[in-house]
Amino acid sequence: MRRMWAICSKELQLYFLNPTTYFAIAVYVLLSSYMFYVSFVGYQPSILDYRLILGNTIFMLLIIIPLLTMRLISEEFRQGTDELLLTSPVTVTEIVIGKYLASLGLLLVLIACNLVYPITMSFFGTMNIPMLLLSLLAVFLLGAAMMAIGLFASSLSQHQMVSAVIAFVLLLGLWIIDSFTMNSDIAQKWLEPFSISSRIDNLVKGVLHGPDILFYLTLSLLFLVLSIQVVERKRWR
Repeated sequence: MRRMWAICSKELQLYFLNPTTYFAIAVYVLLSSYMFYVSFVGYQPSILDYRLILGNTIFMLLIIIPLLTMRLISEEFRQGTDELLLTSPVTVTEIVIGKYLASLGLLLVLIACNLVYPITMSFFGTMNIPMLLLSLLAVFLLGAAMMAIGLFASSLSQHQMVSAVIAFVLLLGLWIIDSFTMNSDIAQKWLEPFSISSRIDNLVKGVLHGPDILFYLTLSLLFLVLSIQVVERKRWR
């Protein structure tokens, strides 16, 4: 456990020493601020509903998260430090989980940046706090699953941009999977449950639905296990 936290701490430091991190956060803040202005300030300031801007901000995670996760494992392969890391007493599971926890730390930073919008809205009236908390939980669960997918993509290549593209394609596929179900009831029955975007609908509506939470936790665990298997395979190659 101590070694896993050491890896997490190191990765967090690397995050905040990397210009890409500041670029990704800046893009996220600028675009979400613009959407907040369009959706609330410039359109309907009388409606105090955080969900007005939530859909636009979580859509940006499709672009931001591949940028934030592309370096996590691929950089170790590119610099050749993976051999040093993999021959150390640290297990592959500790390495992967440590890096994943660091990415979750950065996800919390993104969510904290988003808090400025409901705080601003609260000056215009009373916010629905339970609805707000469930919406933030939805963003965290969705982001955590997307971070795990990005981490898995990072384990597939030593080139960061290739990892980012793989992560984007995987995330986009899971994001729009429900769009293939519009004209087919059978497809809707089998594919819609795997959509990472529609699974947050209940939480955003204020409904704490256990299967939706379990879906995101299972998805995160699945891609963490896949990441461990990929790194383990490289270890013994």
